Amino acid sequence: MDLRSVQRPLKKKYRNEPGSSRITLEAKASQQDTPISCSVDVGRAVYEAEAHAGVGGTGMAACSGDLLLGALAACAQVTCQMVAEAMGIEIGRIEVTVTGEMDLAGTLGISEDAPVGFESIRTSFDIVAPGATDEQLENLRHKTEQYCVVFQTLANPAELLTEWA
Repeated sequence: MDLRSVQRPLKKKYRNEPGSSRITLEAKASQQDTPISCSVDVGRAVYEAEAHAGVGGTGMAACSGDLLLGALAACAQVTCQMVAEAMGIEIGRIEVTVTGEMDLAGTLGISEDAPVGFESIRTSFDIVAPGATDEQLENLRHKTEQYCVVFQTLANPAELLTEWA
């Protein structure tokens, strides 16, 4: 795949018609038969999700934390692959692992000292690129973090609005 050829007309369009680069993504969750599970429709796929086993889920489906970490892993993986391609770095392997730490006592409301949500998230890149210089790898790291949408959204949170109908 020639990534530059695929992106060239898109970049040209976005430069010539700046508003055309704006998109809206949507995910819709719907209840299922139990209060611990739901389905999440992202428009191109539907995922099953449920509460983590540590708060009463069965442990048989992804919890929302899994989905958040998975979104970061996927975004970092694809971004790193695309940046490496654009930089002309020959890659043998890129593998991204994301881990998050949290205290479920906050989620269950049994400790006011325990925050609700992740206290830390670590993203680890395992990259095999035998021909890449240290400078190229540092540029790859920098540009991957710079252009990874999920990483940037977590690092610089978007305005979060809530509506109740």
